[in-house]
Amino acid sequence: MGKIIAIANQKGGVGKTTTSVNLAASLGVLEKKVLLIDADPQANASSGLGIDVNTVEIGTYQIIEHSNTPNEAVVKCSAPNVDVIPSHIDLVAIEIELVDKADREYMLKKALESIKDEYDFIIIDCAPSLGLLTLNALTAADSVIIPIQCEYFALEGLGKLLNTIKSIQKIHNPDLDIEGLLLTMFDSRLRLSNQVVEEVQKHFNDMVFETIIQRNVKLSEAPSFGESIINYDATSKGANNYLQLAHEIIKKNSK
Repeated sequence: MGKIIAIANQKGGVGKTTTSVNLAASLGVLEKKVLLIDADPQANASSGLGIDVNTVEIGTYQIIEHSNTPNEAVVKCSAPNVDVIPSHIDLVAIEIELVDKADREYMLKKALESIKDEYDFIIIDCAPSLGLLTLNALTAADSVIIPIQCEYFALEGLGKLLNTIKSIQKIHNPDLDIEGLLLTMFDSRLRLSNQVVEEVQKHFNDMVFETIIQRNVKLSEAPSFGESIINYDATSKGANNYLQLAHEIIKKNSK
């Protein structure tokens, strides 16, 4: 049975999409069958794997709405062993459309029941908000990865997100675990980066992944070519970091 991992943080620019795309690609290279679900209306995870989002007719919007099945929405992409359910700007409307529906927090969870067993891992790239889309992702997920940027405001908003996760555990999804806090955009030359790492490790101990994602130009370049960092430059620091993270997650989930 596939493990569903949401990648969430209501702060923008912390590396959610970069992590979703490159973790999915790294797990694929390590011979795991992966489904990446783009649950962000900006559709960056879709375009980051070479999908033309303007041609998407069936995607996350349709599966949450239950007008199509996940199998009908699956698209092949440039990364080996990785399938994608793409997003489209239409997804912006879903929050308004779900407001009046019964069980609105469970729409994605119900949709994924039919496809969950076909994959080793299902990765959900969440929007930078704590709205209904993210709530659906966290209700459907078995666990959540929280990317934290190694910068001054890193811990701002983390308490709010952890409280949201607690209330989801209480009300909608008692089995939701925190897979780990992932430190991103680390620059070893900056004292501030090192201080953030120390603070996060001191406060959250075992909740923090051993792998730290370093700042890397290649990581920023890869999406403009519609490729993961593994396809774009397998020898780069970024590729090495995400492969390490994939190994850590596989090890953690094989116990």
